[in-house]
Amino acid sequence: MSSPMPSATSQQPERPTALFGTLLYGADYNPEQWPESLWQEDMRLMKLAGLNMVSINIFSWALLEPALDHYDFSQLDRLMDLLAEHGIAADLGTATAAPPPWMCREYPDILPVTREGLRLSYGSRQHFCPNSKNYRREAAELVRQLALRYRRHPALRLWHVNNEYGCHVPACYCDNCAVAFRSWLQQRYGSLETLNEVWGTAFWGQRYGHWEEIIPPRLTPAQPSPGLCLDYQRFMSSSLLECFLNEARILREITPHVPVTTNFMAAFKPLDYFAWAPHLDVIAFDNYPARSTPPSEIAFVHDLMRSLRNGQPHLVMEQAPGPVNWRPQNPQRRPGELRLQSLQALARGADGVMYFQWRQSRAGAEKFHSAVVSHDGSEQARVFREVEEIGAELKQLAPLIAGSRVPAQAALLMDWENWWAVEYQPGPSDRLHYWDLLHAYYQPLYSLNVPVAVVSPDSNWQGYRLLVAPLLYLLRPGLAQKLEHFVAAGGTLLITFFSGIVDAYDRVVTGGYPAELRRLLGLRVSEFDPWSEEMSNTLVIEEGALQGRYACSLWGEVLELEGAQALGRFASDYYAGSPALTVHHFGQGRAYYLATQPEAPFLRRLLQQLCQEAGLAPVLEAPAGVEISRRVAADGRSFYFLLNHTRQEVTLSLPAGHFRRLPEGEIASGQQRLAPLSVLVLQERN
Repeated sequence: MSSPMPSATSQQPERPTALFGTLLYGADYNPEQWPESLWQEDMRLMKLAGLNMVSINIFSWALLEPALDHYDFSQLDRLMDLLAEHGIAADLGTATAAPPPWMCREYPDILPVTREGLRLSYGSRQHFCPNSKNYRREAAELVRQLALRYRRHPALRLWHVNNEYGCHVPACYCDNCAVAFRSWLQQRYGSLETLNEVWGTAFWGQRYGHWEEIIPPRLTPAQPSPGLCLDYQRFMSSSLLECFLNEARILREITPHVPVTTNFMAAFKPLDYFAWAPHLDVIAFDNYPARSTPPSEIAFVHDLMRSLRNGQPHLVMEQAPGPVNWRPQNPQRRPGELRLQSLQALARGADGVMYFQWRQSRAGAEKFHSAVVSHDGSEQARVFREVEEIGAELKQLAPLIAGSRVPAQAALLMDWENWWAVEYQPGPSDRLHYWDLLHAYYQPLYSLNVPVAVVSPDSNWQGYRLLVAPLLYLLRPGLAQKLEHFVAAGGTLLITFFSGIVDAYDRVVTGGYPAELRRLLGLRVSEFDPWSEEMSNTLVIEEGALQGRYACSLWGEVLELEGAQALGRFASDYYAGSPALTVHHFGQGRAYYLATQPEAPFLRRLLQQLCQEAGLAPVLEAPAGVEISRRVAADGRSFYFLLNHTRQEVTLSLPAGHFRRLPEGEIASGQQRLAPLSVLVLQERN
C-alpha cells in the first residue's frame, strides 16, 4: 500500500548526464527532524544563502515504509512540491543506508557480522550485510516505489544512492557472505586446484578439498592467508558495489535522464573507487579534513576524485560549515577558512559544494555537528553569513566556471589492490603506509603548482609526460609492459623502493626483484632492508642539479646495476657506496628508481628536475603556501585560482598578459597581494 501520487507532475526535462550546467550549492536537509511549520522559513533562508540543491531523504526508510509493504510518501510529497515551488533542486536519497528496526527483526540476517563473529545490532546506521538477499530485495522495492513516484517531478535533479558505503561496516563475515564469496571465487578461478595454487595453501597445510570449506578471513589463532585476505577485500568492494547497482539499475530503467551517484569518502581504503567510478554518472565525495590536514592532501583528494572519471567535474557532497562532532576535539573554523576550502574545491575541478547539514539537529548522535543554520536559528550568525557570501560568489562564477576542466600532463599511479596487499601484516615493515607515501610524492608537484591527475593501472595514460609510481609492490598482469611502453614512447617515470615484488595474487615473483620491472629499470635488488624508526642513512649526490647530502629513512636496498646509471649513493651502513637513485634510458624515455625514502626537500628538487625534463611548467610561479590551479573551458578560456593557505599576506607577480578579477571584472596585472586565507580568481583575457 502507498499514499496517493504527488500533485507536481510536470515533465522532467532532459539534461546532460552528470553535468548540470551550473555550480551546485546546497546542503543535507533533514526536515523530518523538525515541525513542518518551520519549512517555509527554511525555504526563505535557503534562497537567502544562495542554495540551489539540497540532499533529502537520506535516512528516511522507517518513515517511508513504517511496516512491511506499507508505504507512506505523504511527507516527502509535500517536501518535493515545496522545493519545486521555490526553485530548489532535490538530490533525492534512496534512504537505504539505515534499514528500519522492524525489518531487522523480521529478517535478522540483514544485520552484519564482524570478523570476531559478533552480530551487530540495529540502532544507528549502515547495519546491513551487503550480501543479504532480504536486504537487497527490500531495498530494491523501496527504490522502485521512489523512482515510479517521482520520475516526473520537477524538483528531481539527482539520485543519491544509499550513503557513504562501507563507512561503518566495510566488511561482513556472516554465513551469507561466505556463500556469496564461494560463488565469487568459483567464477574467478574455476577450480579448487587453481585457487589452492594462487593462494599458496600448501603453506601451513591449508589446502581446500571442497568449496564449502572456504570461509571469510575470520579471527583465527594466527594470521590468515594473504591471498585469501586480498581476495576478500576485492570481494567486499564488489559486494558493496553490487548493492549500489541493485538500486542504480532500477533508477536508470525508470528515470534514464536523471544522473545517479553516491557519496565517496576521500582516501577510503576498503572500496576500490576506480572500479566503482564507471558506474556513477558524477563523482561525489565527502570532504572532512582535520585542522592538521595539509592543503596539499586536500588537493590530492580532489585530484583523485576528478580523475576517477577522466577529468569530469566532481561534486563535494558534504563538508562541514563549522566544526564536526566526531573527532576527540572539534574546534571552530576560523573566519575565511570555509571560503578557502570551498574555492579550493572549485580550483581542483569541482562543480559544486554542499554542506552537512542545513539545520543543526536538536537530538541524535550529531546534534553538535555544525550546520548552516545553527541552534539559534539566526541568519546573523557568522557561519550563516559566510555561507551566504560564498553562495553569492558561486552564483556569479557559475556561468564562467561550470563545466570547465583541469588539464594535467603529470600523473600519479594509484592502485587500490596494491594498497590492500602492501599493508597486509605481518610483512617486512608495518611502517609502509601507501596513502601517506602517495601523498609524499604528490606534495612536491602540488608545491610546484604542477597539475596532477591520479591514474590507475587500467587508465588511459595517453597525454601524460611524467608518471610517478610510489611503492608499486603488486603488479597486475600487463602493467609492467604498459610502463615499458610509456617510457619507450618518451615518458619520464619514477618508481620507488619495494616495487615489482608480487603478482596479482600476492605471490612473490621469483628470479630477482623487481621481477618484471628489471628490464625497464635496468637493475636488480639483491636485498631490501626495512628500517626501524631509529635507523636512517644519507643519500649522497656528488654532481649535477641535485648535488648534496640528504637524509633518508624508512627503507634501504642493495642494488646491482644492469644498465642503469647511479645518480646517488648511500653514505653509510654495509651498503655504503651502493646506488640509491638510478636512471635507465629506455627507448625514448627515462625510468628513475629510488631505493629509499629521502627527505621532503630532496623530493621537491627531484620532482622539479623531472618536470623540467618532461617539459612541464608550473601553472604560475608563487610563494610557498600559495596554491595555484587552472581550469580551462571548452572554448579555450582559462581561469586561475590563487589560494593563500598561509596566515600572512603574500605578494606574487602575474605573467605578462591580461587578466581580470572574478567576479568583479576588474583588470589585474603585475604585482598582486593576497590577504591571509584569501582566494583570488582570475580570467585570462585573449
